[in-house]
Amino acid sequence: MTFAKAAGFVALAAAAGAGYAALRISRPYSGFEAETFVEFPRGASAVSMADSLAAAGVLRSRWDFLLVRLLERRRVLQAGDYRFQLPASPKSIFDRIARGDVFYYELTVPEGWNAFDIATALEQMGRFPAGRFLEAVRDPSAIRDLDPKAPTLEGYLFPSTYRFNRHTSPEQLCQTMTAKFREEWRSLGTTADPHPIVTEASLVEKESKLAYERPLIAQVFLNRLRLGMKLDCDPTAIYAAMLDERYRGTIYRSDLESANAYNTYRHAGLPPGPIANPGLASMRAVLAPEPSDALYFVLRPDGSGGHRFSTTIAAHEAATAQYRRGLRR
Repeated sequence: MTFAKAAGFVALAAAAGAGYAALRISRPYSGFEAETFVEFPRGASAVSMADSLAAAGVLRSRWDFLLVRLLERRRVLQAGDYRFQLPASPKSIFDRIARGDVFYYELTVPEGWNAFDIATALEQMGRFPAGRFLEAVRDPSAIRDLDPKAPTLEGYLFPSTYRFNRHTSPEQLCQTMTAKFREEWRSLGTTADPHPIVTEASLVEKESKLAYERPLIAQVFLNRLRLGMKLDCDPTAIYAAMLDERYRGTIYRSDLESANAYNTYRHAGLPPGPIANPGLASMRAVLAPEPSDALYFVLRPDGSGGHRFSTTIAAHEAATAQYRRGLRR
């Protein structure tokens, strides 16, 4: 064989080998039936990653991943927890790990959600049973230094979006959420006792749909507290029924007559603790309410979510009658 023919044969073989390698690392594969998780600890080598991926059925062979590693020597592979659901090529898997495309759960807690709402969302996400999260919420130690009177963590699970992994426990999630509360509370720049502020803010949060009304509603509650009047706040009756595990989706007379300490139809003053997790706007409203002599409020019948405020019981009863007439139309 002449030198030219030999060189041509080598070039052809090299091209064929390169083509085969390119085909192999770009061919999708799946050796698993259900979603599969593969977790790489810090400092894991490419070889150990390849072995784990092959053992999980994500790769056909460890050598496929190592071939990509050979071609992508300068890229840094990221530790973390990775989820695989669909067939994928060794190249795309390598790219994901180089990007650090780790798996996490994302939980968005809106303003006004209570612990029961959060627990239900977590259960629906498949994280933990609702009761397991509520058990963690009943331990107020994570907030005890800031609010020694807090009966639970309710009110301190700050509304935000949280990312967490498969190994996050309910207690750790509560720690993260209360840490966020501490951060936001500091931003208010107040030296006030958080217990009454957060408790009243939770009532304001549940009663107000319109932002501009929050300071007005906060002032109504403060006026009633000053006069020793019961707050007669529907959301507290609902929360009391939820605590007693008898809430049926609407308020019944038995709920308004409940002896539960959270029911402000039976007990004057603020409830023992918050009934939901308020946002900054509701806490600001309590810290700086809008001056008013109003003692009552009731929804307007126009569907706007706004309220009619009254200073006398006669005016309030007239506004309530107008609201009920509106509902019948």
